[in-house]
Amino acid sequence: MQVAGGVVPAAPPPVFAEPTPLGLLGLAIGCAALIPIAFGWLPANPTAAFRTASLYCLLFGAGCQFLAGMMALVNKNLLGGTLFTTFAFNWVMNYLVLSGITEGKIPDPHVVLSVDVCFLVIFLVLTYAFGFFSSLLFAFLVDIDLLFGFRILKELTHSAAFNLPIALCTVALAAIALYLAFAILVNNAAGRPVFKIPGPLFKPGPLPAA
Repeated sequence: MQVAGGVVPAAPPPVFAEPTPLGLLGLAIGCAALIPIAFGWLPANPTAAFRTASLYCLLFGAGCQFLAGMMALVNKNLLGGTLFTTFAFNWVMNYLVLSGITEGKIPDPHVVLSVDVCFLVIFLVLTYAFGFFSSLLFAFLVDIDLLFGFRILKELTHSAAFNLPIALCTVALAAIALYLAFAILVNNAAGRPVFKIPGPLFKPGPLPAA
């Protein structure tokens, strides 16, 4: 690539292997731990269920995504690294909330509502950004948008009617995350698209001239 005064050097190779599957698998496992709680499949004394789910949220939901986010940022993947790292801290909060419930500590609903609204705004913008990479990634982020939207509606109305939509969004999030992780891992190993990923939903425009 020619520029005034010489040639732009080639981009350096990534420091780490592609970390996206790690973050996606961690996300799927964290969602799986929440599914029994989301659907209300709990014993009369749910303390053990909340405590167990909190550990999966911390180790896989938060741990895998934080590690994947840091690796992605080092690899100069700004969008993926930002998403994984931000979401990782949200999973730490899931851990703290669930473990706190086992001790009778309930989070303040006003703070939760305010933060969920902020998360929804963030993910709405990121949804648009990921549409430039794949329509499946776009659908993945739309599911997150719906999840937070239903959470906000539940917090505003105090209605149990949103429990099922939240649970279904959690299942869909785990399923899409698994599919994307398998696509990256298996397609790379097989050298062919065993798990097909559709192309971009949006076409990027030309960058403005310097």
